[in-house]
This record gives sequence, structure tokens and C-alpha cells, in this order.
Amino acid sequence: MPSRIVVAMSGGVDSSVAAARLVDEGHEVVGITLHLWDDPDPAAQSRCCAPEDIRDARRVADQLGFPHYSLDRKEVFAREIVEPFVDAYLSGRTPSPCATCNQVIKIPALLRAARLMGAEAIATGHYARVVQHGQGLRIARGVDRTKDQSYFLCALDQGTLSKLRLPLGEETKERVRREALARGLVGAHKGESQDLCFVQDGGYVRFVEDRGRDRLRPGRILDADGRELGQHEGIHRFTLGQRKGLGVAAGRPVFVARIDADSGDVVVDDEAAILVHRIVVADPVMAVGVTLPVQALVQVRYRHAGAPATLSRAEDGALVVSFEEPVRAASPGQFAVAYVDDEVVAGGIISSVGGAPIALDPGSVSK
Repeated sequence: MPSRIVVAMSGGVDSSVAAARLVDEGHEVVGITLHLWDDPDPAAQSRCCAPEDIRDARRVADQLGFPHYSLDRKEVFAREIVEPFVDAYLSGRTPSPCATCNQVIKIPALLRAARLMGAEAIATGHYARVVQHGQGLRIARGVDRTKDQSYFLCALDQGTLSKLRLPLGEETKERVRREALARGLVGAHKGESQDLCFVQDGGYVRFVEDRGRDRLRPGRILDADGRELGQHEGIHRFTLGQRKGLGVAAGRPVFVARIDADSGDVVVDDEAAILVHRIVVADPVMAVGVTLPVQALVQVRYRHAGAPATLSRAEDGALVVSFEEPVRAASPGQFAVAYVDDEVVAGGIISSVGGAPIALDPGSVSK
């Protein structure tokens, strides 16, 4: 049944095709572009927040015949996303800002706009699906597994899922690109945006240094026995599991095994030292109908293929993920997302790693 729908528009191919499909279905579409970031150096502006992308989104709306608005959310974005991003690297953690942004900035802003405009739903160009499960809803993987973005939507609640439309969830990127070209949409030839919207060309080290000058922590690079192998210019330059760019010669392949934010020490070791049997998610978002313990496939970062694990509850309510086989370089600050049959059953930020798996009676574990 046709209704008024607020569509997030970035000026790119995916959101433009999503909006076009909703128009074809007879919905009254309103386009919203969230203005999240202005780089102090206009020449270095990251693409998805660039002024030309806002203009392209407006031109697509004009092409398709619906109104378009740009909402300024720069202040809250800087406070809730950028500052914690810098803080995380300076404290030895590896953040996942895109998933957090969807949870606390983008989707809530769209919902507020929808309420003000009397819209019944919101829509985005994510490659993911909202599916019915029992009496509730869950996020599920998109059909195009190479573009699947369910990982970034793992922390949305039931109220949000009931209003969320994902027109590209059943599509492939190739077909969406062809459709944009066939429709003659502005921006149909645009390339993929691979970087964080506020960091140009993956240069997060310089970004953190520019904003955390007084808090940079140079220190030592040590081996597992405490021998000093070299010096470094700041722990923000390292992530757990990192092998390249360490700046030391250990005589064998070594990886970042520990980052000590208090001392500034970075400890490197053999690959076995970065294998993790267990992670803890302090404040998980659980999908409807999940009974713990349960077996799931768990991703510890976006490009991780996922690993079989058992999910259980700690006494303090945290989610404990015990892997069947150890995973490589799970890092506090990243999102862990658990799937059962391609549906997200739990997600949240990794608060700690390590420790032996929790022993459970196999008969008590749901599958």
C-alpha cells in the first residue's frame, strides 16, 4: 500500500536506485541527506560527505520528482562518532564507527525526520534485509554476499526494524549499477566509496594525530620476553594482529599481540599469540526469539568470513562468544555480529578478548 517514506540519500548509486524503486511502487518519497562532516581542508574532503554528493542527491530527487532536504548533524556526529574514534585509537582499541553511526546518528535522524513529516517508514540503500521471525523482525544478510551490509545494521531494535525498508536487499550490486545507468540517474557512473566518510583515503593515523596531539603516546616495541626491539611514535599506529609496518626486525614474522595504553608499550609475538578463543560483548543487542546458549556464525570485523561459536550469558549479563576454533586478531572496539541461518541474532562492541571457552553441556545449546 503506498505511503510516505523518508529515504536516506548519499548521492550515490545505491540510495538513488532505492529511491527510484520506491517511487515506482507509488510511494510518496522524501529524500534526506545527512550533512555529517566538513573537512577543514576542502581539497581533502572525503567523498560521501562532499558538497557535490549533496548536490547529486538533490538532482536525483529532482529527476524522480520528490522533495529533498539536507539535515545538518555535524555537531552530534563529531561528538558521538569522531571524538570516540580518536579516543579509541589513543587507548589501544580499534573502533567500528560505521555500525555505531547507524545505531546512534543516521537511523535515529531519519526516524525523527519521518515523524516530523508524517512518514510511515524510512528507507536506505543498504544491501541487507528485514525478515519476519516468529512474532518479531530481524536483520538478515543481503542476497549479494559480496556487498552484504547487515553487519552495520546489527544493533537496530524492533521499533526501528518495523519502520525500515531496504529495497536493495534482494539485489546484486551489478544489477543495481545497470539499473542506475538505464534510468539515467545522476551519479550512476560513480565509483564505490571505500573509506570512512570523515577520513580521506584510509589515512586514519594522520587524522588521529591531528586531533589528539596532546595525547599521543610514543613508546617501546617489545617482544614476548620483554626485550626492546624498537621505538614507536604512538600506539594509535597499531592494531591487534597487525604484521606490516611495525618498523622492527625480529628475524621472523611477528604480529601485534598486545597494546598497553598506560605504558605505551606495543608487544609483538608469533601468530599463535593473536589467536582468540573467546570474546565478550558487554552490552549486546539481542534479536527477538533468541534463547541462550545458541550456536552461531560470528564475525569479529566486517570483512571477517565468520567462525562457528557458542553464545552464552555471563553473570553480569554480558554476551560471551566461545569459538570452536580460535579466531585471528579479534579486537576490542570492533563489532561482533552473530548469525544463525543468515539472520542476525546478536551484535555489539567487543569489550574484551581472551580466555578459555566456557564449557557447556552440548545438550543445552540451541542450534
